[in-house]
Amino acid sequence: MAPLQFNVDFIRKPGQGHSLKRRDHHRPAISRKALLKLCLSAVLLLVTLFLVLPVASLLLKVSPGVFLQSLRDPVVMDALSLSLATSAVTTITVILFGTPVAYVNARFHYPGKEIIDSFIDLPVIMPPAVAGIALLMAFGRMGVLGQHLNALGFNVAFTTLAVIIAQIFVSAPFFMRQARTSFEDVDRIYECAARTLGATDTYTFFHVTLPIAQNGLISGAIMTFARSLGEFGATIMFAGNFQGRTQTMPLAIYTAMQWDLDVSLCLALILVAFSFLVIALVRIFMSRMKEHA
Repeated sequence: MAPLQFNVDFIRKPGQGHSLKRRDHHRPAISRKALLKLCLSAVLLLVTLFLVLPVASLLLKVSPGVFLQSLRDPVVMDALSLSLATSAVTTITVILFGTPVAYVNARFHYPGKEIIDSFIDLPVIMPPAVAGIALLMAFGRMGVLGQHLNALGFNVAFTTLAVIIAQIFVSAPFFMRQARTSFEDVDRIYECAARTLGATDTYTFFHVTLPIAQNGLISGAIMTFARSLGEFGATIMFAGNFQGRTQTMPLAIYTAMQWDLDVSLCLALILVAFSFLVIALVRIFMSRMKEHA
């Protein structure tokens, strides 16, 4: 009887089949990962192009000579000076009145605090046109408070003061929210240490709390200035569009579109430059906050 013969090709070592299966299983995973990276890269490229193209188009459509010539236009100079002046006044006013309110909301609990916080944040999500007509109903000649002021010979609507009020209304939440977060991030152990050493609450606030939170406050102030500079809807509804008195840069852009595109583009480039500067400054202060954290 012939001895039995076995085909060694069919003999597998222990675990050999499982290892083959594992290798086959990992191959599709690598390809899916590469496909995912490709898709994410494509989406990132499309989003970047979508955001960069409009800004780049402004730069391509305006030559340096036309830009410098448009700067001499009285409409541009009046709108630029008015916007910078009113935004500066708005920012200072918001800092003076918003800082103590933000500190109180960050450190103390009182009845109705949630409602007040909601009203502080409301202008952020309120449509600008609604904000403008609300201000008109409050401070206009026939408004709830405006009619009494008008009786005293003091008119608010459609004046430069109306521009500042509209800017304060829409931009104050940006500072107050940032200021509240900055005060909440201050470790109270430093304040307690200062009081233990005999410092008063006022001294502790100005010499301990405020210096620690200053980067966040400055960041909020920059955002407030930028929001005031770009305010349009509430201003045109409440203050009107009068050159040299209430016509800020966004309103001048809207008006110039009807008769001189170069002037409109010039103002738009100035606002883009300010916006880019604001983003850069905010990033600098936010990075400083992370370094000190």
